[in-house]
Amino acid sequence: MQEDFLHYLWKFKKYAFAKAETTTGLPITLINVGQHNHLAGPDFFNTTLVIGNQKWAGNVEIHLKSSDWYAHNHETDAAYDNVILHVVWEHDVEIYRKDNTAIPTLVLKELVVEKALRSYKELFNNQSQQWINCENSIREIPQMIQSNWLERLYFERLTRKTEHITPMLNKVNGDWEAALFVLLMRSFGTKVNANAFQSIAEKIDFSIVRKCAQEPFRLEALLLGMAGLLPENTIDSYPMQLQGEYEFVSHKFQIASDGVLPVQFYKLRPDNFPTLRLSQVAQLYHKHLNLFQKMMSAATVAELYALFDIKASQYWDTHYSFGKDQKKRAKKLSSSFIDIIIINAIIPLRFFYNQYLGKDESEVLLSMMHAIKPESNSIINKYNSLRDRAQNAQETQALLELKANYCDLNKCLSCAIGNYLIKH
Repeated sequence: MQEDFLHYLWKFKKYAFAKAETTTGLPITLINVGQHNHLAGPDFFNTTLVIGNQKWAGNVEIHLKSSDWYAHNHETDAAYDNVILHVVWEHDVEIYRKDNTAIPTLVLKELVVEKALRSYKELFNNQSQQWINCENSIREIPQMIQSNWLERLYFERLTRKTEHITPMLNKVNGDWEAALFVLLMRSFGTKVNANAFQSIAEKIDFSIVRKCAQEPFRLEALLLGMAGLLPENTIDSYPMQLQGEYEFVSHKFQIASDGVLPVQFYKLRPDNFPTLRLSQVAQLYHKHLNLFQKMMSAATVAELYALFDIKASQYWDTHYSFGKDQKKRAKKLSSSFIDIIIINAIIPLRFFYNQYLGKDESEVLLSMMHAIKPESNSIINKYNSLRDRAQNAQETQALLELKANYCDLNKCLSCAIGNYLIKH
């Protein structure tokens, strides 16, 4: 039995509330269950009820056992002084406020609707043997309920993805274009080099990026040099030229690479080598002035894809790293890589920027996410085996949020799918 289940019973009146009475035999008439509180303090605020002939307005606290009141030290916490009813599964001790007045207690154990209790037990049985609690039942959930829930989960995930943007924006003194540069650098670094690429971006004032971007060779030299990727002793003319350019630029703008995290090649596919990715960033910023405004005003995913129609500089047509010739192939951005950037950088920043402006572009963002192919990984593949296949990136992002922050935490009673299964 989880305390969340008692919250569910109280919130949705899934008990014989017409028979409710205190442990001292006084009838309880519920007028308003109150507002569910998910933060510190009593579980429900602003509840209205009648106990005996006395009307009360205040807060409700819920526990598995009455004695949990003392186990959690509520008797000494002023936040609980206005509790008008203690709702429990089992009553094992009388409880009192700080002023020694007794708090009425309602025991739910004998009042629960049998079907709700049975559905709850079925949902949480054999947890250790299941990937998710509802894996045998999720196909039964109506498509409308799943779609609405996954849309809400997507925006929950989007909100979490924007939490790091505020400190990032503060670091660049509110310059949105600079914040975008940091986010894009992090995305171009992929998981392996995300932190290293971000550390490079944060070491270079964006005004310098703007100036160097007029000549892509200069910006490429700056990025590769800051990453420590330029060989010092080489007979290859291109890295020699880059090294000379980096020395000039770093001296001119007084930039040093101290504090930049080392980049990694280990376990990376050649197309994700940091040499290529940094060259592509340089070409992106050379091709597009005011990149932030273009990305914030794009009406479709196709417009965003067009912005990323770039390739690494010509040297990389025959190289993945310095000094090693390879078969000639232009190193363009793949559509799957662009999708990752849109999902993890552009749309979260645009969502955050719209909030800053007081605008609501939810439908535009959803339309963009619906136009992006569904992601493929072990979690999505498992969900696809249990329910209808995810059709787009909005669904897959929502499913990742569902798994990490609901299924894995057994928060079925906070989930629309779990709620449906218990109600039905």
